[in-house]
Amino acid sequence: MEDMPGKSSKIPAEYLAEEILNGFNEYRARFGKYTSEAPRLFAERNWQQTQINHLERLRVYKRVLRELCAGLREKLGEDQSNPDIWKSIKSFYQNLIIDKPDSELAETFFNSTIRKSFPGLSIDENLMFVQEGHQPKELKINLELLNIYPSAMGLEKIIRKILEDYDFGVPFMDKEQDIQYLINSVQEVILTRYKVAPETETQILKSVFYRNKAAYLIGRTYLGHKWMPFIIPIANGPKGIFVDTLIFDPDMMSHLFSFTRSYFMVEAKVPSQVVGFLHDVIPHKKTHELYNAIGFNKHGKTLLYRDFLRHLSQSQDKFEVAPGVKGMVMTVFALPSLNLVFKIIKDHFEPPKNMTRAEVRDKYRLVSWHDRVGRMADTHEFEDFAIPLDRISEELKNELKNTVNSLLRVEGDKLIIKHLYTERKMIPLNVFLEDCETEEGIPVIEDYGRAILQLAQANIFPGDMLTKNFGLTRQKRVVFYDYDEIEFLEAMNFREKPKAETYEQIYASEPWYTIAKNDVFPEDFKRWMIGREDLRSHFIEYHNDLFDPVYWQSIQNLLKAGELIHAFPYPEEIRFRPEEKI
Repeated sequence: MEDMPGKSSKIPAEYLAEEILNGFNEYRARFGKYTSEAPRLFAERNWQQTQINHLERLRVYKRVLRELCAGLREKLGEDQSNPDIWKSIKSFYQNLIIDKPDSELAETFFNSTIRKSFPGLSIDENLMFVQEGHQPKELKINLELLNIYPSAMGLEKIIRKILEDYDFGVPFMDKEQDIQYLINSVQEVILTRYKVAPETETQILKSVFYRNKAAYLIGRTYLGHKWMPFIIPIANGPKGIFVDTLIFDPDMMSHLFSFTRSYFMVEAKVPSQVVGFLHDVIPHKKTHELYNAIGFNKHGKTLLYRDFLRHLSQSQDKFEVAPGVKGMVMTVFALPSLNLVFKIIKDHFEPPKNMTRAEVRDKYRLVSWHDRVGRMADTHEFEDFAIPLDRISEELKNELKNTVNSLLRVEGDKLIIKHLYTERKMIPLNVFLEDCETEEGIPVIEDYGRAILQLAQANIFPGDMLTKNFGLTRQKRVVFYDYDEIEFLEAMNFREKPKAETYEQIYASEPWYTIAKNDVFPEDFKRWMIGREDLRSHFIEYHNDLFDPVYWQSIQNLLKAGELIHAFPYPEEIRFRPEEKI
């Protein structure tokens, strides 16, 4: 006789462990299906379906988990909150995944499953994989993972072989010219400083990294007794495939894998192997960032949390209210020694903010699914997040109590926060502009305007474009991080302000013309975007398009026509053919 909901489960723990593993395998299969379609869509220049696949792949994890957990709760009945049952399930599951090439992802999937199936469960080392349960896979430098090119082949033959090995299913626009561009770049940047030796060799990951309208080859060359990493971006334009540039600059490579970028579509049967190679190529990127970058953001979140726990155990400073202007929607705090901020949606919003907590969460969800074009910070969402009470400053305790009290509870020596977001720590743009020299500020305010326009090209209108809602990365790149007022650009109505003609209109205390909720008057931006006069005049002149409604309308028209406007993740001046459209 089948168990009825609400009754104790008699289903063996081994069977439930197998069911969770089946759910994980289903997730990996669906994830892999969307990923495997990237080369075909790139070859076809089917950019709209590329964006759809990106979104659908992001949704796979929650969809599989929702279905799996609904079945588990029904089968477990009252035992869904029985720690002994879950301890047994975990033990069987750990044995089932021990030889899997993606066992680290399987552990994270188990953690997600128990959190969704066990009501009110906080982090529990006995029931979850709080720390990694298996040894990470060693990075194997072999022909399964890499294409390897010995120096004896000679530079030109190596480059020709590389372009032969990576067949994108589309003819090259001008293959001979591409070969010459690559030869010239290697000679100018590398061979003027280093000599080729017998041990010199070049390694390139066999897996191609696809994102938006580009494909990327990730490799490295052993030269001068060290590895020299490089990235080759490939574009598919109306005239065919072409090599867009060759990147050696570590900062540019880091930015390609930035927390402000959408995830790559890349085949990774052994994810830790791919991540291990990437870590060797971009060593200052944390492992969790690299898992995020290749689409395994749930495991990236697990690794971020493990880093957080490790940092807590090795530090003594206290959590404090974050510096900068306090937000009207979010309470933000930080640990000074940690490169993260924590954001909690307030219980009540002061006027003129008029929205609900659910609406704010929807905005953050939109950003997590949207193309961030290097201008919006990725976030990780946590529930029942625990912080030691003795590590919280008195000022922060009062701030939390006054602004987010409904989301707090105390369990022993821990403060449990029901819901929060983590985000990379940045310097608030308004704070930077208060004290910087004019020469320092000019390139930053130029990038501030570029950030807004690139968001617009990605169909995002930031809404509240005050400098306090933007931050600066370590590379002085401007990033938007306050999402409660974002809208799709297509939904906005950009207008010129009607000119007052009568005495009553000129001296009216309120606008004498009607203003709809989605109306935007770009000429008003001049009044408040930059406060400092030494920077303001340059900003207005440099970004004159920002204040022209016709320019905004022109971007809308491209978007409405179905155009995917490619945001290059590197300076356009380094492109081999800057005039070539993608």
